[in-house]
Amino acid sequence: MSKVIFLSALIIVGVASTFWAEIKSGITTLVPIRYVRIEGVFQYISKETLKKTLLPYVLTDFFSVDVQEIDKAALQLPWIKSVSVKRVWPDAIDIKVSEQFPIVRWGENSLLNLNGELFTPDNVEQFNNLPLIQGPKGYEARLLEIMKGLEIDLSDRALHLTEFKVNERRAWDIILQNGIEIKLGRNGQLRNFQRFLKTLDLLGQDKIASIAKVDLRYPNGFSITWKTDVPAIDWKQIIASQHQI
Repeated sequence: MSKVIFLSALIIVGVASTFWAEIKSGITTLVPIRYVRIEGVFQYISKETLKKTLLPYVLTDFFSVDVQEIDKAALQLPWIKSVSVKRVWPDAIDIKVSEQFPIVRWGENSLLNLNGELFTPDNVEQFNNLPLIQGPKGYEARLLEIMKGLEIDLSDRALHLTEFKVNERRAWDIILQNGIEIKLGRNGQLRNFQRFLKTLDLLGQDKIASIAKVDLRYPNGFSITWKTDVPAIDWKQIIASQHQI
């Protein structure tokens, strides 16, 4: 009797294995992908562009679709910061994307996001209103953090930074929204910048508006080039006031 039961069990297992093999061989017709849902806030890239890019990767069956390839293809688009792809039984693929958020321009053709990550979209020219950073490759995040600190100090004085350039020698050149150019050289830039800001606090808004260029590359002082003639300034008094701060 036990032999009969054992033989029956083997027959059942064999039938089940055959049935599963038949399902796998015809799976593309049994479980097609009917829906591809794409979610996200689309401000700089159109959903249609994303659909067109991902279409070749979903023209398959539910079990054969490669979610990693979809992920990789989406991230090839410069405006896509992150993507999440998952199968939803029985016939759908859910794709959630988040866009890059640009805060500054980097050089002529690229942008930086909040984390200082570089990306290069085709439509970068529409962001000419953003501040500009130019600097050595690989220093994007570092220079963005410095620029944020400079902007905080300037905004306390109703001033704003529009360009921050660092050349190959690591010398800084800053341009403010009101047109003032500030040269900081390659040594002691932050210390010299803070010293100059203290002087600005003593000059007054009328004189600040008349400044064209400031050269802070001197070890113990700085020079100012004026846009127009201004009344004589008692620098001794200003310097004395600075020492009292």
